[in-house]
Amino acid sequence: MHEISRSLESIKVRDKEFEVYLKDSDIQQRVATIAEEINKEYKSKNPLFIGILNGSFMFASDLMKTVNIPSEIAFIRMSSYKGMSSSGAAKQVLGLQENVFGRHLILIEDIIDTGITMAQVINFFQERGPKSIKVATLLLKPEKLEKNLKLDFVGFEIPEKFVVGYGLDYDGHGRNLKDIYQLKGE
Repeated sequence: MHEISRSLESIKVRDKEFEVYLKDSDIQQRVATIAEEINKEYKSKNPLFIGILNGSFMFASDLMKTVNIPSEIAFIRMSSYKGMSSSGAAKQVLGLQENVFGRHLILIEDIIDTGITMAQVINFFQERGPKSIKVATLLLKPEKLEKNLKLDFVGFEIPEKFVVGYGLDYDGHGRNLKDIYQLKGE
């Protein structure tokens, strides 16, 4: 059994040491700003938010608590990570039940690094005839981006560092941490 051990501003998740990178208060402030932008832009559009599991669940939850316009939320599950690196291939694991034709979609992602998964998700939904598709991601690694994506709501741009917490994991562990931590020594 692997436990998370903490000491002041650092933690150990499985066999790796991490240090605080983004505090929960900073994350919550940025989520509120993104929600405010969405509230203004989608005031009378009744958007359908689509969270991409597993990583986006905390961001999606906090975002939806702050969005105050008529809207709906659904989830799909994609998979592209194994351990600490992207496998480069995304596959849909769990499908969507809602009809997206003619709807305004806002895709919610925890982190975009290569953009491969998000490009595949966008293509998947474009084929189903939505009125619009926008992307909200908490984190973006611009240095690692391989796909030309239009990202509409970005929480934080971060350097190429491995991060865990606030939905992000290391081999399934650490998602429950309220702060975001980076791998120590990177």
